[in-house]
Amino acid sequence: MKKRLVLWGGLGVAALLATIGAVWILTLPPAPDVDAAPTIAKEETDAMLAALKPPKRQRPLIAIIGINDATETTDYLMPYGILRRADVADVVALATKAGPVTLYPAFKVVPDMTATDFDTRYPDGADYVIVPAMSRDDDPAVLQWIRNQAAKGAIVFGVCAGAKVVGAAGLLDGKQATTHWYYLDELREKHPAIRYVADRRLVVDRGIATTTGITASMPMALTLIEAIAGRDRAEAVAHDLGLRHWDTRHESDAFLFTRSFALTAIRNTLAFWNREQLGIDLRPGADEVSLALVADAWSRTYRSRAVTFARTEDALETRSRIRIIPDKVAMSWSAEHLLPAIGSQRPAQALDQALQGIAARYGIPTADLVAMQLEYRR
Repeated sequence: MKKRLVLWGGLGVAALLATIGAVWILTLPPAPDVDAAPTIAKEETDAMLAALKPPKRQRPLIAIIGINDATETTDYLMPYGILRRADVADVVALATKAGPVTLYPAFKVVPDMTATDFDTRYPDGADYVIVPAMSRDDDPAVLQWIRNQAAKGAIVFGVCAGAKVVGAAGLLDGKQATTHWYYLDELREKHPAIRYVADRRLVVDRGIATTTGITASMPMALTLIEAIAGRDRAEAVAHDLGLRHWDTRHESDAFLFTRSFALTAIRNTLAFWNREQLGIDLRPGADEVSLALVADAWSRTYRSRAVTFARTEDALETRSRIRIIPDKVAMSWSAEHLLPAIGSQRPAQALDQALQGIAARYGIPTADLVAMQLEYRR
């Protein structure tokens, strides 16, 4: 299919321009035809929460795994930040090798330890393993480590396109699952035994959980907090995030490859001479979830890329104590290309404001393009 581009690397728009024509674009739907998301029965929610109860420890251990060369920014940082602030579990960020983890499309972070160090320290394994989207689905070290953790009784979460990694590890066959809308066909073609579930941001089946797009980490993490510590704790964290309502309902038909999506991606890519580098003033104690969402959004416009700057080259510790290495050392940034300060801004508001800023700077179609990639309903 000609729409089979590479969302990871900017949708492969250069390849798109070389292989598609106007006729194909006109065959795309102009816009989604969407009904309201169906209500989720209490029995279904209760069964999901029961399936996500801590399998081993009273205070569970959660490991987030990434590969060093490219792991998705929000998939890696959002669960870490949300689960750490909930303080209902011990949460560690891992890498397959020593050294920093380069996140895509923004940031470089210092993980807590390597997967090998984790195995030495915790021979019984984690209670939960979170698998973000990665630049490759077949990293041998990741696949074997995930299999080993599952064999030790961990509940494995494939976040967004991380479901492809979990599928490559052989853990999704015969199970219900979901993934980012863009990769659904690919996942089902490679793993035909998977039973896709529509209209759910989170699907849990026999020790394996999968989510839809990038922003699904938020309801996923809140559902996990509720399973561990109860509804009151989850609601308190949701309030801290700036969410008034949350559950696992989803409007799957709202997210698809549309004519506007393709044309906006092409138009913005062709404006390569006007691509901007937008600065984020990285300060100690900043909310890493807000940072991730804002940087991710601004780096998916095909018109701009978010970079961090600080007054030191040393890694700076965020609110939940993950260390981000600045992209550049600078005392200041051009006001015209400086993104608004994030600080302790609530994540939900930070994302909405970023999308509003993108609409104001590049137009509403570009904001819609970004929201579609994040699988987020504006």
